[in-house]
Amino acid sequence: MRFVLAFFAILVFLPTFLLLFYRIEIVRPISTLMVYETLIGAEVHREWVKLDEVAPVLYQSIVMSEDGKFCFHNGVDWEALNAVIEDAIDGEKTRGASTITMQMVKNLFLWPNRSYVRKALEVPYAILADFILSKKRIMEIYLNIAEWDRGVFGAEAAAKNYFSRSASKLSARQASLMAVTLPNPKKRNAAKPGRQMNQTAGIIRRRASASGAYVKCLM
Repeated sequence: MRFVLAFFAILVFLPTFLLLFYRIEIVRPISTLMVYETLIGAEVHREWVKLDEVAPVLYQSIVMSEDGKFCFHNGVDWEALNAVIEDAIDGEKTRGASTITMQMVKNLFLWPNRSYVRKALEVPYAILADFILSKKRIMEIYLNIAEWDRGVFGAEAAAKNYFSRSASKLSARQASLMAVTLPNPKKRNAAKPGRQMNQTAGIIRRRASASGAYVKCLM
C-alpha cells in the first residue's frame, strides 16, 4: 500500500514541482527521450533558443499544423479528444488529438511509445502545465525539446540540421516543412520532402500566413 501511495505521490508532485521550476526563464528543460539517448551513448544535439529569437513563421506554422486552438484551450482540446474516444468506442481508427501542451508534457515526463496509460496521464499533466506556465513558455519549451530527427532536438538544431541556418532565419517554406515533419520525424525529412509532404506544407504555409488570431497569445 505504501508503495502504491508513493508511486501516485511521484506521479502528482514531481511534475508539479518541475513545472513550477520550469517557470524560471533561465531553466532549460530536457526531455525523457534526450535523457534516454544520452544514457545509451547516442548523440544528442540541442541548442536552446528563446521564443523571441525564433522566426514567428515557425510557431505560426506549428500551431496551424498541430494545434489550431492552442491559444484558446486549457491544455486539452476536449472536442478533438472526445471525437477520438468516440471513434475508439466504435472500433474505428482513431485520429491524433494531442495538443502542443500535451506533446510538451509527454516529452518532459512520459515515454514515447503510445498507450492508453500514457494518454490518460497526458491530460491532467497538460491541464496542470497550462495552469502553471504561460502559453509563450509552453511554446518555448516545446520548440526546444521536440525531436525533429534522430538525435536532433529543438528548433535551432533542426534548422541547422535541415537548412544550415538559425531558427531565426527560417523562410515560410522552410518553417512549414519543419512543422509537417514533427508528427513523424523518423520518416519525414524537411530538407528532402516528397510530393505529399510539399503539398501539406503548402497548405500549412497558407494557413500560417493568416494565423494572426490563432497565435495572438504568442505575440
